Amino acid sequence: MTQYQVPQYIDVEDRIIGPLTLKQFLYLAFAGAVLFILWFLVNFFIWTALAVPIIALAAAFAFLKINDRPFAYFFLAAINYYIKPRLFIFSSVPSEVKRPLPEKPAEAIAPKPAEEKITRSRLKELALNLDTKR
Repeated sequence: MTQYQVPQYIDVEDRIIGPLTLKQFLYLAFAGAVLFILWFLVNFFIWTALAVPIIALAAAFAFLKINDRPFAYFFLAAINYYIKPRLFIFSSVPSEVKRPLPEKPAEAIAPKPAEEKITRSRLKELALNLDTKR
């Protein structure tokens, strides 16, 4: 019988560029490219003020994990939290289904006299029909 070796560390990303994974390298390379372009566009003091948060954000994306999940998931969840509304109003009928009711004439609003009087025996019969699903 032929034996096959099963990989054990399938949840670990491959190290491609030195000790960095491909994602880590791309996050840091993108931040480096942005800083390189800003170096030529803005004054040194402004560049320094912009470089600190860009480097911190790139390092967080590349290396920080919160609850064993990459920082990118946390960052996107935070953005969605601030963008989406936080006021939820319960409605038993979905908003797509709600339609304004047409106005009824005064005759339709007035109650009609009951033609058939319901007795106890008739109620028991209806209850039995509902219970037995006839």
